[in-house]
Parts: sequence; structure tokens; C-alpha cells
Amino acid sequence: MRGIESAYVEWRRQLRTGLRRQQETSIPLYEQTRRFRIYQPFIPPALLQTAGYAAEMMRSRRVFLGLPDDVDEAVEARMNRQRVLYSGDRRFLIVLEEQALRTRIVSQDAMAGQLDRLLATMDLQRVSVGIIPAGGARSPSAFGEGFVIFDDAMVRVETTSAELTITQPAEIALYGRTFTEMQSAAVYGAAARGLIAAAVAAI
Repeated sequence: MRGIESAYVEWRRQLRTGLRRQQETSIPLYEQTRRFRIYQPFIPPALLQTAGYAAEMMRSRRVFLGLPDDVDEAVEARMNRQRVLYSGDRRFLIVLEEQALRTRIVSQDAMAGQLDRLLATMDLQRVSVGIIPAGGARSPSAFGEGFVIFDDAMVRVETTSAELTITQPAEIALYGRTFTEMQSAAVYGAAARGLIAAAVAAI
């Protein structure tokens, strides 16, 4: 409980000064990690977001939370963090719900650009993108909040009001099992591209 309270306080402290610091402080963690396992139910993961998508989303969040306006700097930091996609021997295993292709929290143009970015990212050898079809069969345990597993050392879960950092080995293992089940429910390759193409057509 003390650990959770500390993480929550740190989250609030970071946001008090704006969104930029939140992005910058995680860059060393991303640079040190060799295997990322990422699950997102509603939006594309930050590592794959375009600058346009990230900017519109952050502007809305800044207004909602009443934060200082440092959106441009925060977007620049997020884009800087994405350099890990193109360097080192890292692996990125990503699973999205089909809903993440269709949730509209940004303009049509920004969403269309984001979906194009997803298609382009799928061509990267170090990146695996799976999509769980909305009507597909799945394990009852394979659902929940979005999360990122950094190697086997840490899990980060972002909620509306806080970012939780999980370091207990048993809990990390549970998230790992959950991610494996989500992978088995996802489609890849041409099938995944077809779901993205359908989302683009819907826009």
C-alpha cells in the first residue's frame, strides 16, 4: 500500500507541472528495456502514436485536468521516446483491441494518419502487432486495463487519475500470462491489416 501511495503521489506531482515531465522521465526506462509487451484496449499505444494524434489527445487531457500548457514540449518528448523503435535489439510485442482502431478522441484527419502509422509500423521487423477482433473468441481472463510490461522487471498500468508501477514478480508473471492469452486471441498479418483497412474505410 505504501508503494502504491508513493506511485500515486509521484504521478500527481509530475502532472502538476504539465505533461512534458511525465514523458521525459520514462525515456531511460524505455532505453534500458529489451522486450516490450503492450496491450491497449481503446487507443493506440504511445510508442506508435503520430505527433498529430498525440497532440490532440494531450490537449484534451490538459484542459480536462487543468494542467499548464506544455503540450508541444510533451509531444516532442513522446516522439523522442519513440527512437527506441529503430535502435538496438529490442522487441515490441503489441496487442490491440479492434476498438482501439475506432475510438474517436481526435479529429478524423488525425485518426486516419494514426491508422496509416499503424500499418507502416507493422512492416518493422522488430515489431509485432496483433489485433483482437471485436467478435472473436477469447479467454475470460484476457481482458482488462491497458498495460506495458518492461522485460520481466516492471508493469505500468495507467488509470484515469494515476499511473501504477508494479514490481512484484508474482504480479508481473500474472500480467505476462494475461498478455499471452491476449496474443492467442489476436489476428496478425493480412487479417490484422484487414481490420485496420476497415477502420480507415469507416472514417
